[in-house]
Amino acid sequence: MICFITAALSADGYIARDSEHAAFWTSKDDKRRFVEITKRAGVVVMGLNTYKTLDKPLKDRLNIVYSPEKLPEIKDAATGKNILETTSKSPHELLHELNERGFKEVAICGGSQIYTMFMESGVVNKLYITIEPILFGAGIKLFGRNLDHRLILRNSTQTGDSTLLLEYDVI
Repeated sequence: MICFITAALSADGYIARDSEHAAFWTSKDDKRRFVEITKRAGVVVMGLNTYKTLDKPLKDRLNIVYSPEKLPEIKDAATGKNILETTSKSPHELLHELNERGFKEVAICGGSQIYTMFMESGVVNKLYITIEPILFGAGIKLFGRNLDHRLILRNSTQTGDSTLLLEYDVI
Protein backbone atom coordinates (compact mmCIF):
# COMPACT_ATOMS: atom_id res chain seq x y z
CA MET A 1 0.00 0.00 0.00
CA ILE A 2 1.20 3.49 -0.80
CA CYS A 3 0.87 5.88 2.13
CA PHE A 4 1.70 9.48 1.31
CA ILE A 5 1.75 12.78 3.11
CA THR A 6 0.41 15.81 1.31
CA ALA A 7 1.15 19.18 2.88
CA ALA A 8 1.55 22.83 2.00
CA LEU A 9 4.18 24.90 3.78
CA SER A 10 4.89 28.58 3.95
CA ALA A 11 8.35 29.51 2.64
CA ASP A 12 9.49 29.63 6.29
CA GLY A 13 8.30 26.08 6.96
CA TYR A 14 4.86 26.28 8.60
CA ILE A 15 1.70 24.36 7.70
CA ALA A 16 -0.56 26.87 9.50
CA ARG A 17 -0.45 29.97 11.68
CA ASP A 18 -2.32 28.14 14.48
CA SER A 19 -4.65 25.16 15.02
CA GLU A 20 -7.68 27.09 13.75
CA HIS A 21 -6.02 28.33 10.53
CA ALA A 22 -8.11 26.97 7.64
CA ALA A 23 -6.23 25.06 4.96
CA PHE A 24 -7.55 27.27 2.17
CA TRP A 25 -4.59 29.68 2.11
CA THR A 26 -2.72 27.81 -0.64
CA SER A 27 -2.46 28.42 -4.37
CA LYS A 28 -4.76 27.10 -7.08
CA ASP A 29 -1.97 24.77 -8.23
CA ASP A 30 -1.69 23.24 -4.75
CA LYS A 31 -5.46 22.81 -4.50
CA ARG A 32 -5.58 21.19 -7.95
CA ARG A 33 -2.81 18.73 -7.06
CA PHE A 34 -4.38 18.01 -3.64
CA VAL A 35 -7.72 17.13 -5.22
CA GLU A 36 -6.06 15.02 -7.92
CA ILE A 37 -3.89 12.89 -5.63
CA THR A 38 -6.42 12.51 -2.82
CA LYS A 39 -9.23 11.48 -5.18
CA ARG A 40 -6.84 9.00 -6.80
CA ALA A 41 -6.16 7.53 -3.34
CA GLY A 42 -9.83 7.52 -2.42
CA VAL A 43 -9.16 7.93 1.30
CA VAL A 44 -7.84 10.84 3.36
CA VAL A 45 -6.67 10.68 6.97
CA MET A 46 -6.52 13.71 9.24
CA GLY A 47 -6.70 14.83 12.83
CA LEU A 48 -9.73 16.41 14.45
CA ASN A 49 -8.33 19.97 14.34
CA THR A 50 -7.64 19.67 10.61
CA TYR A 51 -11.12 18.25 10.03
CA LYS A 52 -12.67 21.15 11.97
CA THR A 53 -11.06 23.64 9.56
CA LEU A 54 -13.08 22.13 6.70
CA ASP A 55 -16.69 23.03 5.99
CA LYS A 56 -17.61 19.37 5.49
CA PRO A 57 -15.97 16.04 4.58
CA LEU A 58 -13.97 16.09 1.37
CA LYS A 59 -16.18 14.98 -1.50
CA ASP A 60 -15.59 11.71 -3.38
CA ARG A 61 -13.18 10.40 -0.74
CA LEU A 62 -13.47 8.43 2.47
CA ASN A 63 -12.53 10.86 5.27
CA ILE A 64 -10.99 9.21 8.33
CA VAL A 65 -10.52 11.45 11.36
CA TYR A 66 -8.36 10.66 14.37
CA SER A 67 -10.46 11.77 17.29
CA PRO A 68 -11.05 10.77 20.92
CA GLU A 69 -14.75 11.46 20.33
CA LYS A 70 -16.82 9.50 17.81
CA LEU A 71 -18.04 11.76 15.04
CA PRO A 72 -21.39 11.04 13.39
CA GLU A 73 -20.95 8.97 10.24
CA ILE A 74 -21.87 10.80 7.06
CA LYS A 75 -23.00 9.00 3.92
CA ASP A 76 -22.63 10.10 0.32
CA ALA A 77 -26.08 10.97 -1.02
CA ALA A 78 -25.43 9.39 -4.43
CA THR A 79 -23.73 6.13 -3.38
CA GLY A 80 -24.94 5.61 0.19
CA LYS A 81 -21.34 4.85 1.25
CA ASN A 82 -19.84 6.28 4.43
CA ILE A 83 -17.60 9.25 3.70
CA LEU A 84 -16.71 10.07 7.31
CA GLU A 85 -15.31 7.67 9.89
CA THR A 86 -13.54 8.16 13.21
CA THR A 87 -10.53 6.14 14.36
CA SER A 88 -7.97 5.81 17.12
CA LYS A 89 -6.09 2.87 15.52
CA SER A 90 -2.34 2.81 15.08
CA PRO A 91 -1.12 3.71 11.59
CA HIS A 92 -0.21 0.04 10.96
CA GLU A 93 -3.66 -1.17 12.02
CA LEU A 94 -5.47 1.47 9.99
CA LEU A 95 -3.47 0.80 6.82
CA HIS A 96 -3.96 -2.96 7.20
CA GLU A 97 -7.74 -2.45 7.52
CA LEU A 98 -7.87 -0.06 4.54
CA ASN A 99 -5.85 -2.50 2.43
CA GLU A 100 -8.34 -5.26 3.29
CA ARG A 101 -11.14 -2.92 2.22
CA GLY A 102 -9.51 -2.60 -1.21
CA PHE A 103 -7.71 0.74 -0.96
CA LYS A 104 -4.26 0.88 -2.60
CA GLU A 105 -3.29 4.42 -1.55
CA VAL A 106 -3.89 6.55 1.53
CA ALA A 107 -3.39 10.32 1.76
CA ILE A 108 -2.29 11.68 5.14
CA CYS A 109 -3.57 15.26 5.24
CA GLY A 110 -2.57 16.67 8.62
CA GLY A 111 -2.07 18.16 11.00
CA SER A 112 1.35 18.05 12.57
CA GLN A 113 0.54 15.34 15.15
CA ILE A 114 -0.88 13.03 12.48
CA TYR A 115 2.01 13.68 10.09
CA THR A 116 4.46 12.94 12.92
CA MET A 117 2.63 9.79 14.05
CA PHE A 118 2.63 8.31 10.53
CA MET A 119 6.28 9.23 9.83
CA GLU A 120 7.41 7.78 13.16
CA SER A 121 5.53 4.55 12.45
CA GLY A 122 7.57 4.05 9.26
CA VAL A 123 4.58 3.59 6.94
CA VAL A 124 4.96 6.71 4.75
CA ASN A 125 6.31 6.02 1.22
CA LYS A 126 5.93 9.45 -0.38
CA LEU A 127 5.72 13.14 0.43
CA TYR A 128 3.92 15.66 -1.75
CA ILE A 129 5.08 19.02 -0.42
CA THR A 130 4.01 22.41 -1.71
CA ILE A 131 6.13 25.43 -0.81
CA GLU A 132 4.01 28.56 -1.03
CA PRO A 133 5.51 32.06 -1.51
CA ILE A 134 4.27 33.38 1.84
CA LEU A 135 5.88 33.92 5.25
CA PHE A 136 4.04 33.27 8.52
CA GLY A 137 6.93 34.06 10.88
CA ALA A 138 5.56 31.59 13.42
CA GLY A 139 3.09 28.76 13.47
CA ILE A 140 2.75 24.99 13.32
CA LYS A 141 5.61 22.97 11.86
CA LEU A 142 5.07 20.00 9.56
CA PHE A 143 6.41 17.60 12.19
CA GLY A 144 6.14 18.01 15.94
CA ARG A 145 9.27 16.06 16.91
CA ASN A 146 12.74 15.37 15.59
CA LEU A 147 12.80 12.79 12.79
CA ASP A 148 15.61 11.18 10.81
CA HIS A 149 14.39 10.05 7.39
CA ARG A 150 16.20 10.27 4.08
CA LEU A 151 14.29 11.37 0.99
CA ILE A 152 14.81 11.14 -2.77
CA LEU A 153 13.46 14.03 -4.85
CA ARG A 154 11.39 12.51 -7.68
CA ASN A 155 9.88 15.65 -9.16
CA SER A 156 9.88 19.41 -8.72
CA THR A 157 7.73 21.94 -10.54
CA GLN A 158 7.62 25.70 -10.20
CA THR A 159 4.24 27.13 -11.11
CA GLY A 160 3.42 30.50 -12.61
CA ASP A 161 2.45 31.91 -9.23
CA SER A 162 5.90 31.05 -7.73
CA THR A 163 4.65 27.96 -5.91
CA LEU A 164 7.05 25.03 -5.76
CA LEU A 165 5.55 21.51 -5.97
CA LEU A 166 7.88 18.78 -4.66
CA GLU A 167 7.50 15.01 -4.74
CA TYR A 168 9.76 12.86 -2.56
CA ASP A 169 10.11 9.14 -1.98
CA VAL A 170 10.91 8.15 1.60
CA ILE A 171 13.89 5.79 1.75
